[in-house]
Amino acid sequence: MASSVPGPVPLPDSRYDLTTYMGRVKHCAEISDPTMLLSTERDIQEAKRLIWDYRNGVIPEMTPRLWRAKKVLDSSVHPDTGETVFLPFRMSCCVLSNLVVTAGMLTPGLGNMGTAFWQIANQSLNVAVNTANANKSHPLTTKQLVTSYFLAVGASCGVAIGLNSIVPRLKNISANSRLILGRLVPFAAVVSAGIVNVFLMRSQEIRKGITVFDQDGNQLGISKKAAFQAVGETALSRVINATPIMVVPPLILVQLQKSILKNKSLGTVTFANLGLIFTTSLVALPFALAVFPQRRHVHSSSLEDKFHGLKDKNGNEIQTVWFNRGI
Repeated sequence: MASSVPGPVPLPDSRYDLTTYMGRVKHCAEISDPTMLLSTERDIQEAKRLIWDYRNGVIPEMTPRLWRAKKVLDSSVHPDTGETVFLPFRMSCCVLSNLVVTAGMLTPGLGNMGTAFWQIANQSLNVAVNTANANKSHPLTTKQLVTSYFLAVGASCGVAIGLNSIVPRLKNISANSRLILGRLVPFAAVVSAGIVNVFLMRSQEIRKGITVFDQDGNQLGISKKAAFQAVGETALSRVINATPIMVVPPLILVQLQKSILKNKSLGTVTFANLGLIFTTSLVALPFALAVFPQRRHVHSSSLEDKFHGLKDKNGNEIQTVWFNRGI
């Protein structure tokens, strides 16, 4: 990200108002823009030079060219190390990287082996993306990473294979309802694994708490309640992020297979499935990513007693505090 470029002048978080939902939608659309994959190493180095000039006072204000440079870095560069992230694991590659595995998981008629293969492929991609973009100041141990991976794989495969065996046995619902439920099994599996992964990987935060700040950025202390809210909202965001991509395409495909795709070849159905997933991802992903702000503002009374009645430097009671929710 552009924040990895050093300099005394603060860099704006975004050209949009991140305190509003639509502002966050526009910001998320920028950093996940697949066209940023066309940025060359030369483009990235030029963007770093421009941002360095701004952060060190050479350029006095943000210009369209600087905003473009910030977009290039935010979608391609690690915020801690300043190194270019391996292309398949960049934020700008999110839609394309997930296209293949999502299409695989949503392929109709997968057996147990096929279901397990695509669930393992999805969790492997998740681990690779999370590792490539992880906070390098507190890196995960190999044991934590391996444990999280196998528990997520176990959860996703267990849910998917278990539901695949249960849904056909449901006798009190119509055949069409069973068909729809069957198509939604991958969604249930991905959500289950996502929730397990979040709470496991961030269990230390829940046990020890996270830092809470006042509106001026001063540290006020460590809060376990804030940590639980941060991790809980992040887990819920996994559900929200997966919902449009893994629910909308299979439901539309069910209807298409009854009409214009009826009796069509597997290749035609697969192509239509890929198109539905790609279009839904491009349109819906920024809206899903923007539901919860990363900088979470809460009333101090919702946290532990030690945060109640605190005063700022002017002697006024601090009523609103914030913490970094994470992703």
